[in-house]
Amino acid sequence: MATTTVIARKPSPVLAWLFSSLGKKTVVAVTGIVLVLFLFGHLAGNLSFFFGPDWINSYAVHLRDLGLLLWFARIGLLVTVGLHIFFTMKLWQENLAARPDKYARQKPIRASVFARTMRLSGLVVLAFVIFHLSHFTLLIVHPEFRDWHDAAGRHDVFRMIVAGFSNPLVSAFYVLSLGLLAFHLSHGIASLFQTLGLSNRRLQPVFALAGRVIAWALFAGFASIPVSVLLGFGHSALK
Repeated sequence: MATTTVIARKPSPVLAWLFSSLGKKTVVAVTGIVLVLFLFGHLAGNLSFFFGPDWINSYAVHLRDLGLLLWFARIGLLVTVGLHIFFTMKLWQENLAARPDKYARQKPIRASVFARTMRLSGLVVLAFVIFHLSHFTLLIVHPEFRDWHDAAGRHDVFRMIVAGFSNPLVSAFYVLSLGLLAFHLSHGIASLFQTLGLSNRRLQPVFALAGRVIAWALFAGFASIPVSVLLGFGHSALK
């Protein structure tokens, strides 16, 4: 009887590297850098809110005028987020599989509160991003925002932001989520340098401090908007 020999196909070198421990860590690091840079750009645009309706509404028009480029950027950002989450979870599973059972009975290794909350903060931040997109981008939460325009006929983003953050529960959720994002970034940014081989024992405390400064600076910038609205800034736009 003739026998059939099955030849297993080897994965391509690129896929083999990508799903290696080093490859997964590199993807997480690079996508993390991209997301941090996006946060700085997003914050710079959002802070135009404090210059009044004309600034933030004009900024929104400039974004809309990008057309397909804006949608390519959005799709690219979503892919980046997806890759970051996927490979982060793969690394987590890899770490669990590599941990012997006997270690579970030993005293846990000391880790910062930022490191211990990475997965929890990441999941909450993901839920926050979905709500944020539904709130201010897709306008699912408040579909009436679609019909709000200023005197120049532009979408009245300023009024929309004030109305959205006038709800204390919404603002509290934003601030809480931004706080967890800061916790996530505090550990994540420092880890980026180590993953890319740019850190050592002498530089590690420097990068750890830099990560915390960057993370909480972003928190202060983003959280200043809902907090200022709760304190009365821009309420004249609702009259």
